[in-house]
Amino acid sequence: MSALNRRRLLTATGLGVAAAAAPIGVSNAAAAPAAPGAMAAATAAAPAMPAASVSTGFEVLAAQEFSALRGRKLGIITNPTGVDAQLRSIVDVMHRTGALNIVGIFGPEHGFRGTAQAGGSEGTTKDPRTGLTVYDAYGAGVSKMTELFRTAGVDTVLFDIQDAGARFYTYIWTMFTAMQAAIAVNAEFVVLDRPNPLGGKADGPMMTPAFTSGVGAGLIVQQHGMTVGELARYYDGELLPDVAGGRLRKLTVVPMTGWRPDMRYADTGLAWVPPSPNMPTPDTALLYPGTGMFEGVVLTEGRGTTRPFEILGAPFVDYRWAEAVAAQRLPGVRIRECYFTPTFGKFTGEVCGGVQVHLDDIQAVQAIPLAIHLLVAARQLYPEFGWRKDSWDPQRPYWIDKLTGSTRLREQITAGASATAVVSAYQRELSAFKVRRQRYLLYPGGRP
Repeated sequence: MSALNRRRLLTATGLGVAAAAAPIGVSNAAAAPAAPGAMAAATAAAPAMPAASVSTGFEVLAAQEFSALRGRKLGIITNPTGVDAQLRSIVDVMHRTGALNIVGIFGPEHGFRGTAQAGGSEGTTKDPRTGLTVYDAYGAGVSKMTELFRTAGVDTVLFDIQDAGARFYTYIWTMFTAMQAAIAVNAEFVVLDRPNPLGGKADGPMMTPAFTSGVGAGLIVQQHGMTVGELARYYDGELLPDVAGGRLRKLTVVPMTGWRPDMRYADTGLAWVPPSPNMPTPDTALLYPGTGMFEGVVLTEGRGTTRPFEILGAPFVDYRWAEAVAAQRLPGVRIRECYFTPTFGKFTGEVCGGVQVHLDDIQAVQAIPLAIHLLVAARQLYPEFGWRKDSWDPQRPYWIDKLTGSTRLREQITAGASATAVVSAYQRELSAFKVRRQRYLLYPGGRP
C-alpha cells in the first residue's frame, strides 16, 4: 500500500441468532472478551483444499445460512481477500443466495475486485458479475462515506477484509471512517473477523494527534497486534466517542474459531490472498510494519521487485550495508547483500545495491527493531541517505513522521542515536497501549 496516498453478530436481539448453545457474535454491549472456542463450527472447506484449522467470521456466519441478515439493507466493504473456504468472493456467495438485500459494495484502496495499484481505486461502477453498484470508498472522508451510505440506503454495514497488521495499511482506516459514517446514518456495523498475520504481538511507537492521516487516523501503535474485529471494538470503545461524539448503535463482531494470538498465518490452514499488489506473501506481511517505513526515505522499499518490503536499497548502496546489519545478528532473520533493478516505483530501471531480508524463524522476527537497525546503518554509511518530503503538506513535510506517528524517530536517527536508543524511546507508550487494548481482545492465548 502506498504510504504516499493511504495510507460490525449477532446478539440475542436485533440481528440475534443462536449457534448451538452460544451466540455467534460479540456485541459492543459488553466489553468483556468472548470465548470463541465456544462458537459454532464453520462450514467445511472445499474437498480439493486442505482443511483449515481456523474458520473465519464469514464461515461462522455462512454456517447459519445468513438468516440473521435477511431483511437488512446491507452495505458490504470488502475486496479480493473477502473469500470463503472455497476461495469464492463473499459478495458472490451472498448474492447467489437470493435471500439478502445487498444495496451496495464499497471498494477500498485497490478496489473491490483488486484491479488498482497502490494509491488507486476502481471508481464507482456496476459489478459485471452481480450487477451490484460498487461505490468508490478509497480516500473518502466521513462526510463522503456518509453520503455514499445514504445514497445506497444501508441500515447495516458489513466489513470483511484481510488486514496486514500495520498501522499504515489503509483498510483499517477505511473501517474507522465507515464506523463514523455508520453513526451518522444510524446503521449497525458487523465485522467478520480474520487472522492478524503477525499474531497478537504489539510493537512500535504510538501515533500522536498532530500526525494523524490516511496512514494512521487514530491513536494506536505501529504494529497493533489485533484482529480487525478487535480493532473495531477498540475503535468503538476508545476512539469513536472522541471523534464522532458517541459509539455505534450496535457493533457486532463475528469471531473466528480456532485462531490464537500466537499463530502466524501459515498455522491457520487458510489460503493467503494478497490484500494488495505489493503484499504477495505472509512473509511480506511479517516484515511490513518495519520495512514499510522505507516509503519515508529515499531508498526503495522494493516496489517493482519480486519481493517488495523484503528487498531494499538504492543506487548508492553497496555491500557495507548488508555487512553492518548482518553483524547485529538480529532475531529471526538473515541479511543478504543483493543487487536489483526496479521495474516501477523508486529508481525505475536503475541498478540498485541493497539487502534482501530472509526469514529464518517467523516466531522470532521483530520487524520494527529490524527496520530501525537498517535505517540507522544506512544513515551512518551513506551521505545520500535522506528523508522523503511531501510537497503537498508543508506543515508536516516528512512522510516518515506520518508513518511513525511523530518527529521523534526521524530526529533521533538524524542526530546519530543508536538503534537501541530509538527502540527504547517508545517502550512506555507501547506498554500503556497493551494495557488499554486488553478489554477489547477476543481470543485466548499469549499477547507478547
